[in-house]
Amino acid sequence: MGGFPLRILVVGAGLAGLAVARALRMAGFRPDLIDKLTPNDLVDSGLFLPGNADRALRQLDLDGPLRPLGQVIHRQYYRDATNAPLCEVDLDALWSGVGPCRALLRSELHRVLLSAAGGAVRYGVGLDAVDLFPTTVGITFADGVIAEYDLVVGADGPRSEVRALAALGGPPRPTGQVVYRAVVRDGPPVAEWTALLGHRAGFLLVPVGPGRLYCYADETGAVTPADPVARLDELFCDYGGPIPEVLDCLDQVHVTVTEEVELGRWRRGRVLLVGDAAHATAPTLSQGAAMALEDAVVLAESLQKSTGDIDAALTAYESRRRPRTRWVRDRTRDRNRTRDVAPALRDPLLRGRGGRIFGEHYRLLLGPL
Repeated sequence: MGGFPLRILVVGAGLAGLAVARALRMAGFRPDLIDKLTPNDLVDSGLFLPGNADRALRQLDLDGPLRPLGQVIHRQYYRDATNAPLCEVDLDALWSGVGPCRALLRSELHRVLLSAAGGAVRYGVGLDAVDLFPTTVGITFADGVIAEYDLVVGADGPRSEVRALAALGGPPRPTGQVVYRAVVRDGPPVAEWTALLGHRAGFLLVPVGPGRLYCYADETGAVTPADPVARLDELFCDYGGPIPEVLDCLDQVHVTVTEEVELGRWRRGRVLLVGDAAHATAPTLSQGAAMALEDAVVLAESLQKSTGDIDAALTAYESRRRPRTRWVRDRTRDRNRTRDVAPALRDPLLRGRGGRIFGEHYRLLLGPL
């Protein structure tokens, strides 16, 4: 970049921030990386990575460390609440030429990215102020230290401090969905991605390695229950298949209200938002991590190609990424609407052409970044 070391600050050491740090280091930059949380604050869960996430990880040269982790998923099975078949998606065929789909623990991917980021993370470091200058950004850290950077990348999630301090947008918007996540060990055998769909609620089971199941359930709503285990039992006690045995195995359940971020712009001056800070959606399509990984690859490419013009690089980055993230947002909303359709209307449609409908949701993502 014009023969001078670009001073870059990446805020957020989750999957998005670590991926950005990795991509930037591969491109020859040396970013600083901070996170207001500590490693002990991280909540582990399962993670499903579609084929485009695998492609981005290959571009980050991380497919080797990832290969022994979790489990490759070949098919998605959709069933009704009684466990009767609705439809299925052949993932190997859908993502052919792009990459395999993999399920693993979030902490496993986090460790791979942390090792690959190539620099120490400063944990427990918050921000007090972000000041935009003509060609730099002034940062006041929570401990009073002041620094100046050529580029600040906000990778700090849906409730981004960077977004608020740089006046790039307000708080995230609830999507009307309550989500439950848990990892069950030594539960019932489930070989592939399997979802049971009821009315305004669904339960997903994904194997994430020997003896481990990632459990993801959702319901229409806006308030998290005081006792998520009891609420899951109330919602799904009449479901068939492996669900009763899974409910008996549940111990710790993490519950959240999902949120969406939709912004008119992702950058202001030399401040740029990536990942969920810029374009969070409900997790229905399992594209949150994939979009963050793609963001990292495209940002590094844009900076490399810009011949020193940072503003042109950021403009190019946003113009490349917006169509894909908009597609994910719109398809996520489409998919979520099917959850609220009465099974008597929805299930015959899914039995007839559900596999094609669900596969179509990823069509744009099969193409190059």
